[in-house]
Amino acid sequence: MMVIQDDRLLLIRKKRGLGAGKFNGPGGRIEPGESPLQAGIREVVEEICVMPHDVRPAGELRFQFVDGHSIHGFVFTSGGVDGTPRETPEAAPFWVPLSEIPYHNMWADDRVWMPLVLAGRPFSGRFLFDGDQMLGGELDILPSSRQAPAGLLDLTVFAG
Repeated sequence: MMVIQDDRLLLIRKKRGLGAGKFNGPGGRIEPGESPLQAGIREVVEEICVMPHDVRPAGELRFQFVDGHSIHGFVFTSGGVDGTPRETPEAAPFWVPLSEIPYHNMWADDRVWMPLVLAGRPFSGRFLFDGDQMLGGELDILPSSRQAPAGLLDLTVFAG
């Protein structure tokens, strides 16, 4: 979940599991019977003890790792949260100005799709990783209902 409030982005430092030590938005696994939206909201509450509001879908991501592990993720935005973010055993939350997003401490694909989230442009992406290293990927920028349809734009990205 990408919480954007007062020109700031709410990030976490992930404390355990895949990506431990990296900065990211709060999120996690979808439990049986949950929708992606329900899971996203639940994960924010569990990871940083706040309730997101004004939640909207932003994009969809698929990750393939060379070891065979794969992840299908859904990105949501939130216009803010009720409460004060608190650290838990899973995550340490912090606010960052939108102009200072610490991409160097995030997964490599974040710098590809995060600007689309901030611009309100829907997307679908596929990325290939070998451990922490991004080997490549594709990003489809989808037409937005808030602007004239621009068609589908395919971008191929590679780790630098």
